[in-house]
Amino acid sequence: MLIARLAAATASRHDPAHPFTNRLALETSPYLLQHAHNPVSWNAWGDEAFERARREHKLVLISVGYSTCHWCHVMEAESFEDVEVAAYLNANFICIKVDREERPDVDAVYMRALLAMRSSGGWPMNVVADADRRPVFGATYLSKVQLLGVMRQLRGLQDTDPDRLADTARQLVAQLAREEAAPPAGAPGPEAIEQGARSLARTFDTASGGFGRGTKFPSPPDLELLLRYQRRTSDPDALAMVTFTLDKIAAGGIHDHLAGGFHRYATDREWLVPHFEKMLYDNAQLAVLYLEVAQITGELEHATTARTTIDYVLREMTSPEGGFYSATDADSRAPDGRLAEGWFFTWTPAEIDAVLGAQDGGLARAWFAVGGSAAVDGRSVLHTPRTLADAAATLAIAPADLAVKLEAARVALYAARARRTPPSRDDKILAAWNGLMISALARAGFAFKDDSYLQAATRAAELVLGRLRTADGGLARSYRAGQARQPGTLEDYAFMAQALLDLFEATWEPRWLVAAIELAHQLEARFADPVGGYFTTDAGGERLLVREKPTDDGVQPSGNAVAIEVLLRLDELTGDPAWRARADQAFAAFGSVLARESRTPALRGALDRALDTSLEIVIVAPHELAEAEPLLAEVRRAYLPHRTLVAVTAPQLPQLAKQVPMLEGKTALGGVATAFVCERSNCKQPTSQPAELAAQLAKVKPLLPDRTPAPLQPR
Repeated sequence: MLIARLAAATASRHDPAHPFTNRLALETSPYLLQHAHNPVSWNAWGDEAFERARREHKLVLISVGYSTCHWCHVMEAESFEDVEVAAYLNANFICIKVDREERPDVDAVYMRALLAMRSSGGWPMNVVADADRRPVFGATYLSKVQLLGVMRQLRGLQDTDPDRLADTARQLVAQLAREEAAPPAGAPGPEAIEQGARSLARTFDTASGGFGRGTKFPSPPDLELLLRYQRRTSDPDALAMVTFTLDKIAAGGIHDHLAGGFHRYATDREWLVPHFEKMLYDNAQLAVLYLEVAQITGELEHATTARTTIDYVLREMTSPEGGFYSATDADSRAPDGRLAEGWFFTWTPAEIDAVLGAQDGGLARAWFAVGGSAAVDGRSVLHTPRTLADAAATLAIAPADLAVKLEAARVALYAARARRTPPSRDDKILAAWNGLMISALARAGFAFKDDSYLQAATRAAELVLGRLRTADGGLARSYRAGQARQPGTLEDYAFMAQALLDLFEATWEPRWLVAAIELAHQLEARFADPVGGYFTTDAGGERLLVREKPTDDGVQPSGNAVAIEVLLRLDELTGDPAWRARADQAFAAFGSVLARESRTPALRGALDRALDTSLEIVIVAPHELAEAEPLLAEVRRAYLPHRTLVAVTAPQLPQLAKQVPMLEGKTALGGVATAFVCERSNCKQPTSQPAELAAQLAKVKPLLPDRTPAPLQPR
């Protein structure tokens, strides 16, 4: 059957430019399909490849990457498209390609093994394992010479000293198992939140924002923790670190000043020269951060950045069915046919003047600092190092007039750029990443009172709950070309449950609460550890070397952090104490992790919610929600990360109160829209006055018990 399917795929994809076709032609992942015409006889991850390795007494090369990975492309061109390399690998190894975005569970296990063997990780990740899937060697990018040298050495060891390889494999697996066996250490206290904030302050870059002094990543979970810490303590340093960082990012080359949205990371300290790939998860999380800072500071620039980021995703990263694509590539095709990193996004002075003319081109070149130090291959990365007022003074033009000219220039340059060959796009739809974007749209749709955002969030949620559902009620990980593929992981369930709760609290449609509860029950049944917390993989799914319980954040929050927030929110919405009990059990299980300086800002943020006073806001309108808009407007502009909000009309109240007990006893007093602000069911005086509601919300300021901590004072 496999041979017949492969033959059909080969015939349907026949291309004289690609004389080779391997088993990856049967896959839907864009990354795997990129390698479908390599001369290497690639297999997708699965039992069949390892069974062949056992039968043929071969080691297995597991090569992990993703479609927008620059160095993955480089290694493919240098090695995996090379006939000499392919001949050696095909004769001596079983070769497997893994899309780390479709199989984050496989990627995470072997990345841990790689880090145990080496000091650093990254992609492409190349691990050699035995037929029992146990790693014996790991590396990231390897040149052709390095790859052939390593593989010949490993083949020689397998022939002459197989026991040495077996010992290495046993030791690595034992080490991974020990790391997963940390016993529960008891529930952490608020000191864990402060410890996380102080750890970030120690590495804060006071000159350029962000953390560290080298390559810069936006790190949304870190910034999110600092925002929660500033609310808890009123520490001005915490807020200043976030606003300074976001301002630097927005002004830098990592920000796409023409289309909106953000590139993956900056290769320098100042956020000027990016690695040009764009990832859905970065843009979803950064949109939320800019929105939250706008709520805190009231500054229009932050709100505008949140909007342009979301608008970019809706315009360029949304499928016809309403789901959100995963990424766009760092590399793009130059007019001479070569593939170059960032060519699509960069400019020369002559190119700008050709679009705008010399006079307006001069204004644009000055504003975007064209010809400065932010350059790739002699082409400028657009960035805005000066404020509008400073630029206007230098250019001898009124700020308002300059703003009009710059907006016209942006529109014209964007249109001209759109005529270039764009970077390739990874158009698979991942449940977890779509969950992050649905959350961003729901929260922004509520905050900005923008129904188009809420409609987009609704379409995406319907797609995931429709096309990515499995026969047993679970979630698949990935959807592309009409097919749902790969088992859902913890983050798929947790991020989507969070998204559905955000959508419920933006629209108050009961179906989203029902769907969130269903997913939370699935999460419990499939991923829960009886001692607390959640595993990455489904209990009924494939058994990997270890079954991980992730707590460390990368560029996204850990699945456990988001799952715990979901539990806390369900406790507040449904009044069912079982949800809170599971959250408390998880915190106890992760107490030892939180007691040390670990990469767990999102988990510490969830702890902040757990230790906070539950804030319940109920707004009842007599007939239509439009009657409650003056009250809702006060909630829209407030930064209340731990609030539970339900707005309802009096006719809807009895039915929804069956699902949300906090609604009981609430009504539109005197026949006018009324707001109820309660802390752990202890309610303040009901009000129909927006100013009074704003005053009540402003008084909700939790402090660390018994003391006010010293300022963070970043160095």
